[in-house]
Amino acid sequence: MKIAIIVPMAEEAEFYRNHFHSENKEMFGSTEFEHFSVNGNDVYLGLSGIGKVQAAMNLSSLLTSVDIDVIFMTGSAGALKEDVHQEDLVLPNAFAYYDAHNTAAGDYVEGQIPQQPAQFVLDSPKRAAFVNYLKKQNVAFREGLVVTGDSFIASSKQKEELKKNFPDALCVEMEGAAFAQVAHAFNKPLVAMRAISDNGDGSANEDFDTFVKKVGAKAAKLISDYVEKMN
Repeated sequence: MKIAIIVPMAEEAEFYRNHFHSENKEMFGSTEFEHFSVNGNDVYLGLSGIGKVQAAMNLSSLLTSVDIDVIFMTGSAGALKEDVHQEDLVLPNAFAYYDAHNTAAGDYVEGQIPQQPAQFVLDSPKRAAFVNYLKKQNVAFREGLVVTGDSFIASSKQKEELKKNFPDALCVEMEGAAFAQVAHAFNKPLVAMRAISDNGDGSANEDFDTFVKKVGAKAAKLISDYVEKMN
């Protein structure tokens, strides 16, 4: 099986590098992917960079060159719900763009890009298998909508606007919907996991630096342990 693991930041990739033994590095487009052999599977670890364009560009570069069977995306996010807290794990079952405002352009909803789905729903058998694994491991996590945009949300005003437009959204980040759109276009299953690093308000800048490595390692350990058992 060919498995892609994509993370936005070097801090979030650090655990994978320490956990697996890199065999070689390959360039796909502008991104260097580290290539591991894990339990007979080929694992490609790449840094997407931050933001929607970087995410879409670098995942697309890999998928046009390698017939990937499943994509794992991990990283951090800011909480939107009051009952979502720092270090909580969120397993998105849908993504939308919080900065896509196209309702005046036709029969579209908030968060929808014209001629694309209203939300990018993640419902593959690969994702279901990972959900079952987490439940068997007694890992606590939340499932729900996650919203994506090109801004780091770090004020209560920004947070309240997102909550108004997307009352069901659990958290906010900067790459997930772009990954999901690319996976949808290539017809590849995406398994996404975000760990909460901050509250998406005025304390976000301080909290992010403190928690990003800690929560990134938390998500990465679960993915790494799961990949080692895949066959």
